[in-house]
Amino acid sequence: MTNEPLLEVEDVWAGYVKDLDILQGVNFKIYPGELVAVIGPNGAGKSTLAKAIFGLLSSHQGKITFKGENIAGLKSDQIVRRGMCYVPQISNVFPSLTVEENLEMGAFIRNVPLQPLKDRIFATFPVLAQRRHQRAGTLSGGERQMLAMGKALMLEPTLLLLDEPSAALSPLLVNNVFEQIQAINQTGTAIVLVEQNARKALGMAHRGYVLDTGRDRFSGPGSELLNDPKVGELYLGAGKAH
Repeated sequence: MTNEPLLEVEDVWAGYVKDLDILQGVNFKIYPGELVAVIGPNGAGKSTLAKAIFGLLSSHQGKITFKGENIAGLKSDQIVRRGMCYVPQISNVFPSLTVEENLEMGAFIRNVPLQPLKDRIFATFPVLAQRRHQRAGTLSGGERQMLAMGKALMLEPTLLLLDEPSAALSPLLVNNVFEQIQAINQTGTAIVLVEQNARKALGMAHRGYVLDTGRDRFSGPGSELLNDPKVGELYLGAGKAH
């Protein structure tokens, strides 16, 4: 692993309404090939952080560096061209298009043969290969989530931002989606995993960050955060019985 972060967020303040910041001086970094989980209670700023990184929300203070370049202020399409993709929690596929057409739309900025890319996605997500001619709107929640990730992977990003990929999925599908996320990471793609399922996310992450009221309260190896009594008491209480 190199000593240079792939992405670094330094003292970022951002929000949706003027003078009402959700992020209040957040610091965050991810190194090439890492899987880093971002957890915290509802309203902590997890999804806001992902949107600020990806240029969907302007930060008015601080610095966001990707591959050594300050990307704060860049539009999302400019950030995509630099090798970052974002998979939102909802509205992340085109329901009226087939699975295969969705994948092709994912590669909209690429001028390369798409078949090898599609073949690779179908090998990663065999269920999508079976459904390739099916409209995305008819897929199950888990299949839709896999298609959204596959669509992003058509761009072969260096960094993938996943915003709550397990939201509203059944436990069985949650396991399936998490297995696929690990498999993607093992191919070398760095992943920022914003996730409500804190225990599962920390259990598979190289490192994790705990956000609370717009600040990074704790950070460290995923396994250490998982076993930290303070983190457990404050943020993992709901999961102790499982």
